[in-house]
Amino acid sequence: MSDRGGTATPAPEAGDWPAHADLSMELNRIGSFDWDLDGGQMYLDDGALRVFDLRPEEYDGDPRTLGTRVTREEGARLDALVSRAIADGRPAYSAYLRVGLRDGTTRWTHTQGTFLRDEDGRAHRVIGVVRDATLELNFSAQQFALDQERRRQTGVLQQTTAALANASTVREVIGVLGGEAGLARLGAVNMVLGLVEGGRIRIVAKGEGTERPLADYTRVDEPGLPMSEVVRTGRARLVLSRAEFAAAYPRLHPYAEAMGIDSAAYLPLIAEGRVIGALGLSYRGKSAFSPEERNLLVALSSGIGQSLQRAKLHDREHDLAEELQQAMLPRSIPEVPGAEVVVRYRPAHEGQDIGGDWYDVISLPGGRVGVVIGDVQGHDTQAAAVMGQLRIVLRAYAGEGHAPATVMARASEFLHELDTERFATCTYAEIDLSTGALQLVRAGHIDPLVRHADGGCRWLPVTGGLPLGLSAMFGTLDYPVTTLSLDPGDVLLMCTDGLVEVPGTDLDDGMGQLAELVRAGPRDIGELSDRLCDVVDERHIEDDMALVMLRRTAGDTAQPGGRLRQFIPPSDPDALSAARHMIRSAVRSWGAGERADEIELVSDELITNALLHTDGPAVVTIRPLSTPERRLRVEVEDRSSALPHRREPGEAGVSGRGLLLVDQLADVWGVEPRGNEKCVWAEFG
Repeated sequence: MSDRGGTATPAPEAGDWPAHADLSMELNRIGSFDWDLDGGQMYLDDGALRVFDLRPEEYDGDPRTLGTRVTREEGARLDALVSRAIADGRPAYSAYLRVGLRDGTTRWTHTQGTFLRDEDGRAHRVIGVVRDATLELNFSAQQFALDQERRRQTGVLQQTTAALANASTVREVIGVLGGEAGLARLGAVNMVLGLVEGGRIRIVAKGEGTERPLADYTRVDEPGLPMSEVVRTGRARLVLSRAEFAAAYPRLHPYAEAMGIDSAAYLPLIAEGRVIGALGLSYRGKSAFSPEERNLLVALSSGIGQSLQRAKLHDREHDLAEELQQAMLPRSIPEVPGAEVVVRYRPAHEGQDIGGDWYDVISLPGGRVGVVIGDVQGHDTQAAAVMGQLRIVLRAYAGEGHAPATVMARASEFLHELDTERFATCTYAEIDLSTGALQLVRAGHIDPLVRHADGGCRWLPVTGGLPLGLSAMFGTLDYPVTTLSLDPGDVLLMCTDGLVEVPGTDLDDGMGQLAELVRAGPRDIGELSDRLCDVVDERHIEDDMALVMLRRTAGDTAQPGGRLRQFIPPSDPDALSAARHMIRSAVRSWGAGERADEIELVSDELITNALLHTDGPAVVTIRPLSTPERRLRVEVEDRSSALPHRREPGEAGVSGRGLLLVDQLADVWGVEPRGNEKCVWAEFG
């Protein structure tokens, strides 16, 4: 054999064993040198000359002659390394060195030498070897590249798996795989993702340029499409060239040509032992898949399949819960004479579970309206179910005529009796649109907000009780009623905390920002509600939001022909108090003047008699009469046919004075039998 710049290498003779050291060095491209540091001469044997690609006549023993093979920078680096080793007192040195060959290529060499020192420890000679390290370093470079590729593939698998672990929905899984980051991570230029649904493949994601060849739905048994093929067979399909595209999938070949696709990988997505979808990845400049790459694709397809199955279940549960929630919310809002009402609901930001927020608007007798806003703890199907039940019972209790505090207390008892660990916050408002009287009861919920007709905005301080469910658990069912006035043009806003949550701030800051938005927002409450919803969308709040706005549009709506009506259950002091408040507000708004106290006193007496002597509920109605002179009529109905009669007070003077008082204060009064019921009335001029 021969070597560049050297002589022929003799073959070992028969029986020449073991080989001589010179032959071993020659065969392995190793040479020796002897460097006289004092005299400045360096001896190179034939092996060393071959390593440096020098002929014997081209080297004169002067180390500077090696400058034709070793660059100035490499020589300076080697000199510095040797000098440091000598100065540090080390016994030897070792270094890799690049050598330029006569044909213009470069060879990596390795040199190592041992220092000989005199009695004083001064180095005066270096004896060592130099060898061709090309094979060694090439192998190391290949191993390094292979290790790098393995690390890259491991990183791809780990990064993709980590990203998929955080993907809850199908859309989030698509986001992990698609887009520039996802495709770059997979080394692809395009992606197609399909899910199997009832014998068809629904394409849920497709990259740029794949819109035309791929419909939204493809049959599993449709020939000539790789996605259908891998779903049918459950095996991956690798397409390694455009020619293979043309032969195997002629329908896709023109699009592969147009997009510059050179190869593709189509992978079945398997979960729980069945194919649930297929993934297609397209590549440019790639014509083969190494065993490591194939293993990576198999591992990825398995992880993606599991993630998609989990995401599909999540989406299905979320859709069912959302449908349940929508079914539980009011389908329509009643027309409310004397008020304009707007409601809005926004589900949680994409990827989050549904919540238990709800609202309701309840038409009540006598020109009154009830408004409910609430939030059940949790974000799941149970929260939506509990929300629906609470909405129904609150509507029922309010419709029966119970006072606001009673409505809230009974709702709390109902939730506690459901034997659920959930609690709920809630605010209930009852507005008499004839008088503007506003009664508020709050159970752990945020306060309502009012924007006055002049543009001023403020949070209403409402004394609150414990959340629904908790108050019944701890036996503290006391819900104080806060009574305020809502003037014509005023807007009452009630919402859940999704509207006041601002990332990076506390609740007080969020409430302050909401008040400013309402103050500066459109005068039209429909436009204002839409603007507030836009703000929620922009903030990407991870909670749902419900909102009710009511604007009182008229002042005295109880003109002749109108009436106020209140149902009063027995043994319900709160309802009795609410009825008294309604009467007080009505007679003053209708201009009863100095007779207001008399009307209130007579009404209270008639109501008390009905509750005391019948053991049943009472219904009080107050209305102006269409007569030439302004007159008010108070009626109290009960479920007893027994007629009242006036009697003299007893000796103690405690009872018997009720109807005497009515007779003294009312202009006229009387009783109307109504079958098994009756109505006691009184009129005032």
